[in-house]
Amino acid sequence: MVKLVIDKGNSSIKYGIFDQEKLIAVDSTSHSDQRKLVSVIEQFSPELAIISSVTSDDDHSLILDRIAQTIILDSNTPLPFINEYETPETLGRDRIALAAGVTYLCPGRSVLAIDAGTAITYDVVIDGNIYIGGNISPGMMMRFKALNAFTGRLPLVSSDDFRDLIGKTTHQAIASGVINGIVFEMEGYRRMVEQEWGITDCFITGGDSDFFAGKLKKPIFANQNLVLFGLNRILEYNA
Repeated sequence: MVKLVIDKGNSSIKYGIFDQEKLIAVDSTSHSDQRKLVSVIEQFSPELAIISSVTSDDDHSLILDRIAQTIILDSNTPLPFINEYETPETLGRDRIALAAGVTYLCPGRSVLAIDAGTAITYDVVIDGNIYIGGNISPGMMMRFKALNAFTGRLPLVSSDDFRDLIGKTTHQAIASGVINGIVFEMEGYRRMVEQEWGITDCFITGGDSDFFAGKLKKPIFANQNLVLFGLNRILEYNA
């Protein structure tokens, strides 16, 4: 059975085509131009679809008009894991999909999942199927923009200005401070979850995942499509 899974994030829309459990196509598009989605539906003729959106007022008519059996992921959607989050109605759909993704890829294991995107999320699944919660912090670009916006003279920099542990110019100092700060943050969470729950498996996904994966000390599994696999797992569970 061919399925379409759609992850509508803050910055862009990422989507994948699955044939059963195999991801056979993946791409992304902007929120303002969704013609790619129409093309992929015409090309693969998916029978089922699932949409995850970080906003509550998003228009899904483009998909609903073309695929009758479409699930809009929300807090009432049945999940293939136990959700112990105390306010499930406020839990981000991307974090739900992330938890489903690691339960699929690491059955029976406890896992820390990091999503390094516009924001950085840290989510913990224990014993293979119990989601216990996580944390949210600003993403790399958000930190760069905040330093520029809320100070009088600090410039807006990017990861291209990063050199080493210590910056020798203001641009380098900001880049090193933000990037090393995120690395220390990620390493700190990894140490804490290992001490608390014995977790050694860690996944990282999101737009900045490749950038940070190589900067972390312990081995980490980088998977850019972890949310898509989670959405497919939820779709399979409900189908």
